[in-house]
Amino acid sequence: MSGNLVASMVRSGLYTRVIGKRIRFFQQLTSTMDQAHLYADLCIDEGTVVIAESQRSSRGRLGRTWISKPGNLYLSVVLYPDEVGLPLIGIIAALAVKKSIFKNTGVRPDIKWPNDILINGRKVAGILVESTIIADQIKYAIVGIGINISLKQEDLGELVASATSLDVALGYEVSRENILRTLLQELDSFYLGIKSGMSPIEEWRESLSTLSKRVSVDYMGLRVEGIAEDIDDLGNLIVKTDSGELVTLTSGDVTLAKDKIELQLPNINDPTN
Repeated sequence: MSGNLVASMVRSGLYTRVIGKRIRFFQQLTSTMDQAHLYADLCIDEGTVVIAESQRSSRGRLGRTWISKPGNLYLSVVLYPDEVGLPLIGIIAALAVKKSIFKNTGVRPDIKWPNDILINGRKVAGILVESTIIADQIKYAIVGIGINISLKQEDLGELVASATSLDVALGYEVSRENILRTLLQELDSFYLGIKSGMSPIEEWRESLSTLSKRVSVDYMGLRVEGIAEDIDDLGNLIVKTDSGELVTLTSGDVTLAKDKIELQLPNINDPTN
């Protein structure tokens, strides 16, 4: 729908109190995060959503790039949370993405800590949260969301083994407008919830595919391996290492850690075998 994406969504009805009361749509940006930061520095209304059809310099977590081609969803939202709500922004964004996909497709994605959205073990959406804090005061937070809707396998390149899109994973065309509308409504509901003191942690815990599995976490130049035991009240991951130590991680890059098993194969050229 390209330029008609937002208009089409709004015509069908967008019922929110904070998120999406103001929406800025661009055919192309360097990134929606950069544009949202510019707006936030000008104290734009909370809940302003920046959407781009494509991005020239998009970014994901840990400085990674994000493939940004037309036909998918790339958006950032300006928020003004307090110190209690800030650590929960990425969590509610991940839950909102999961629920928007489920409500429109019937497929229930997994969430890999901290906030990658997976279908059949492949990443279909990602979350990025950036905040500006001055003199210990939270000025604003920007939450960026990218959802692969119509990316083809050839578009994914070397990521084809670890990433997918809704169209590819489900085998039919998924409505971007419906996903976007539901996403904004769910995010609005979750955000109002945390502002009123409700915690999303239990729902998030139940959605995580990482828990109870052996993981390897790269965190600030260190690697932590062990069993993902639980999350705490802020959503930090608690890993029990092989020595029995409990390590709490606030962020990191998680992969399933496979135990190394060395097999002694027979040498077919050895006459003793």
